[in-house]
Amino acid sequence: MLNYDVVVIGSGPGGYTAAIRALDFKKHVLIVEANEMGGAGVMHGALSSKTMWELSQDYAVAASVDRGFRASALNVDYRKVRKSVIQAAKTKQLQMLSQIESFSHIKSREGSLSLKYGFATFVDKNTIQIHHEGKNELVSAVNFIIATGSRPKEYPGIKVDQERIINSDGILNLTSFPGRMIIIGSGIIGTEFATIFSSFKQTEVHLLDRTHRVIPFEDTDVSNFVSKNLEQNGVTIHYTANLRTIKKFQDHLEVILDYEDGHSRVLEVDVALISIGRVPNTDKLGLENIGIKPDERGYIQIQPDCLINDCPEGVNIFAAGDITGHGQLVNIAEIQGRYATKKICQQAPFPLDYSNMSTLMFFRPEVAAVGINEKQAQKLKIPYRAAYYSNELVSRAIAMRNTNGFVKLIISNDGTEKILGMRAAGPQASALIVSVAHLINQGNSLQEAMKLVHPHPSISEGLQECMRVFKNKSIYKPRAFPESIKVWDWEP
Repeated sequence: MLNYDVVVIGSGPGGYTAAIRALDFKKHVLIVEANEMGGAGVMHGALSSKTMWELSQDYAVAASVDRGFRASALNVDYRKVRKSVIQAAKTKQLQMLSQIESFSHIKSREGSLSLKYGFATFVDKNTIQIHHEGKNELVSAVNFIIATGSRPKEYPGIKVDQERIINSDGILNLTSFPGRMIIIGSGIIGTEFATIFSSFKQTEVHLLDRTHRVIPFEDTDVSNFVSKNLEQNGVTIHYTANLRTIKKFQDHLEVILDYEDGHSRVLEVDVALISIGRVPNTDKLGLENIGIKPDERGYIQIQPDCLINDCPEGVNIFAAGDITGHGQLVNIAEIQGRYATKKICQQAPFPLDYSNMSTLMFFRPEVAAVGINEKQAQKLKIPYRAAYYSNELVSRAIAMRNTNGFVKLIISNDGTEKILGMRAAGPQASALIVSVAHLINQGNSLQEAMKLVHPHPSISEGLQECMRVFKNKSIYKPRAFPESIKVWDWEP
């Protein structure tokens, strides 16, 4: 039986990062992967979907006629789009594999990195069985890190065939743009694909929203902004609708929707995309053999150091990524994977802080989020002030001819003016989020943040002016632009 210092189950962002950091500490490391290198996040997740989003936005710009230029004979071929997406995913997979091969034969005193394909099941606290192509192999280790990720959630009564009824894993099975598509679920993934397919202008897109607005976990103003832009992009949003059933016919699907007010509607579509969330991959790990029980939703509860909560005495089994329930984000998975390894190697100098974990939502335009929103602040009974500053007043956005966006900043209203969170939309929103994440992490006040001078012309000047709004020091005033500049407060 082969023995390792650290065995990492799963090669997604959490697992791969954990393995590489363990190699940094000169450990003998094994990665076990059940499917594709990089996990779902490379071929069927973040990288592939964002590649498709980038291509869709390039196409939308090329197709625009309001900037003084016009592209003639513009067309798009889904097969070629698909090929480009797969090439992007393969590029990342080959980079990961190249690194593994580079360290698979190094001297033992420097550690080692190995890869085995197959499904891992715990036999006991120090042993797993790897099942691959009908063969079983036992592997032992001192430490384990579980990073098996998640998979699309199934819709009760609807069978996914990955041909006409698909989930996010089946997007690359399509061979052409569907003429008509309905997306079941208006969370981030469903809304992103609604943006992608509507931007290519080849597909009639319907989006089912069970509530009154998309991405319902966000504040109303952010959700309304996203909904408005989706509809302007050509998406038909079915608010307060529930899917009753999907009937298959030879040349189409018949979708029956039931609405909150009691009426129903029948739609004909070519493809239905089920996007109602994801579930953790914890059900086949044999956790019962080592005394670990996931919660009722299947998540593995972890301590602040990423050690699994109910680990028996003397058992060193950690978890990272989607399976921990801390948010299905690549950056969370990576930081947990790094931290778990540092804890194993007794090199963790500070506890994990989730308060500054930022999120990017690839809509049109993109939306970035960090820290808490108003809903969360009210739930926590935190008094706050909020300010909104539109990109319509930002010189760089005006120069880009792309003023559709804003910055919204939330600070505490307890005398400290601590920065609690930000939401931003529009071009380069992702660039704004890093600076605010740093401010939140450092516990900085508004006054300290306002000492920074932003370059001109830059999108970040919108953030600078949004901060100044709180102090009535902004160059443009709410009185002159009541729809573009706003400030308000809330008390428990």
